[in-house]
Amino acid sequence: MKNISRLRYFIYLSLIIIAGCTTGKKALQKGDYDASVAKAVSRLQNSPKNSEAMEVLKTAYDLALQDHLRKIEEAKMSNDLFRWESVMYDYQKINQLADEINSCPACLTVVPGPTKYINELADSKYNAAATRYNSGLGYLRENNRQSAKKAYYEFEKTQNLQPNYKDAKAKMEDAYWAAVTRVVVQPIIVNSGMYKLSADYFQQQIDQFIGNYSRNKFVIFYSEAQATDQKIIPDQVLSLNFDDFVVGQTYVKERVEKLKRDSVVIGETRGKKPIYGTVKATLSIFEKNISSSGLLDMSITDWSTKKLVRQQKFPGTYVWRDNWATYKGDDRALSKQQLAITRRREQLPPPPSALFLEFTKPIYSQLVDDISYYYNNY
Repeated sequence: MKNISRLRYFIYLSLIIIAGCTTGKKALQKGDYDASVAKAVSRLQNSPKNSEAMEVLKTAYDLALQDHLRKIEEAKMSNDLFRWESVMYDYQKINQLADEINSCPACLTVVPGPTKYINELADSKYNAAATRYNSGLGYLRENNRQSAKKAYYEFEKTQNLQPNYKDAKAKMEDAYWAAVTRVVVQPIIVNSGMYKLSADYFQQQIDQFIGNYSRNKFVIFYSEAQATDQKIIPDQVLSLNFDDFVVGQTYVKERVEKLKRDSVVIGETRGKKPIYGTVKATLSIFEKNISSSGLLDMSITDWSTKKLVRQQKFPGTYVWRDNWATYKGDDRALSKQQLAITRRREQLPPPPSALFLEFTKPIYSQLVDDISYYYNNY
C-alpha cells in the first residue's frame, strides 16, 4: 500500500514538471522566437542548470533580436504613414525580452546584459504621437462632423502615445464638440386634462431614457427646457406627437349555452331508492373587452435645413378583459368551471388614465429601440 502511494506521488510530481517546464524548443522550431525565449526563461527560473533551456535561450534570443531589428528597419523605410507605431511595437518587444532575461539570474549567464532600446523607444513614441497629431489636424481642417470624429480619435491616440503632447488635449476637446450631434427632444402635447398625468409619466420615461443615453458619445440629447436654459443651438430636433388615440372602446359579447345532464338524482321512491333523470339550465356568458390604442409619430428634422431626416410611427394597443356568467335552471347541469364563473361579478375597469398609460408601454419600447438603432452608430 505504501509503495502504491509513493508511485502515485512520483507520477503526480512528474506530470507537474512535464506540464510546467517546457524548454521552448518547439516554439523555436516553429519560428516563434519571442515565445521560445519566454518559455526558456521560465524553465531556467525553475531549473537553473538545464542545458537544453540554456541552448534554446541563446539561439532564440539572438534570432528574436535580429527579427525585431529587421522589422524596425523595414518599417522605417516604408511609406506607411503610421510606421512609427510599428517601430515602437518592435522596440517594446525587444525591451520586454531583456526584462524577462534580467529577471532570471541563470539566464544572464547565457545572455549577459541583454540589449534595451530606451531612447529609441521614446523617440519612436514621440514620432508616432506627432504623426497622429498631424493626422488629427488634417481631419479637423476638413470641417465636417465625420472628419471631426476621426480627428477626435487621432488626438486620443496622440494622448495615449505621448501624454501632454503639445495641445493635443485641447484639440481633442475641439474635435469632440465639432463631432457632436445635439438633439433637442420636444415634449409630447396631449390636449386633454383627463390624460395629463399619464402623458406626463410617459414623457418622464422618455426624458429618463435620453438623460441616461450613453451608447454613442457623439450624440447628446437635450430636453427642450435644457436647451433653452443652456442656450443650445440644436443640430436636430426630435418631435413626438400622437396622430390619434382612443381610450375605453367597450365591447360586450354574450354567449348563451343550453345545458343538460343525464343520470342525475332528481328524487327518490317511497322505498328510498334514487330516481334518475335529466336536469337542464341556460348559461349566459358575458365577455367585456375595453380597448385603448394610439399611434405615435416620431420625426427627426435637421435644424439648419429644416429637412425631415427620419420619420417613424409606433402603434400601441392595450385590451382590458373581464368575463362573468349567469344561469337559469338547475345548477347541476353546469360543470365545476361553469359554476365557478357564475359566482364572479362584473368588475369595474381601470380609470381612463391607467388605460392610456397601458397602451403607451409598447409604444415606448418601440420608440427607444428605434432611437437607439438610429443614433448608436450615427
